[in-house]
Amino acid sequence: MPKGPTKRRPQTTARLLQAAQETFAERGFHGSSIEVICERAGLTRGAFYSNFRAKEDLFFALFDLHAQRVVDRLTHAVDELDTAEDPVRTVLTHMGTVDETERRWYLLSTEFTLHAIRHPDTARALADHDRRLREEIVRVLALLFDRIGRRPTVDLDLLARLTAAVHEGSLAQSLVEPDRLAPEQLAVTFLPALLETVSEPVATEG
Repeated sequence: MPKGPTKRRPQTTARLLQAAQETFAERGFHGSSIEVICERAGLTRGAFYSNFRAKEDLFFALFDLHAQRVVDRLTHAVDELDTAEDPVRTVLTHMGTVDETERRWYLLSTEFTLHAIRHPDTARALADHDRRLREEIVRVLALLFDRIGRRPTVDLDLLARLTAAVHEGSLAQSLVEPDRLAPEQLAVTFLPALLETVSEPVATEG
């Protein structure tokens, strides 16, 4: 039979993550102290340190939650590939989906990336989390090429990096000028031609 603290740990972690997400959104990563996050969660510093070592660990836990949302969207897109009239547009549209949660995450992740660039150990940890998410994007790209009957002629990891860069850069411009540029517009407009350029038709038998 699990002891009380063990059974309560998931709820405590969830409260801390929710409080961190809200506090980061309001104050930014550097402007959010552990004390304020704990106060918002209705928990003590002891509860925090029994779940996380530092504020950075909170960010990475939120990163994993965000990554799972991205993977879920991409998985849904993959499920639609067999019936989609335009598979490329289907995937790119799902990748470009932006709601308020995505907007808040972009602001936080951009600030944290700058923080990581200044701190090599943090940068390595961020790169590892990025790599795991990128592996899922590579999987989707491979399925997409197979669906449209083409074979990639470039490294899919590099292509995943490029598509992520287009998404993030487009999102930044869209947040600055929401009336001029939709979040997915650049990807949907230009990436289909790029995907064709970096691939070749799969030879059919006979």
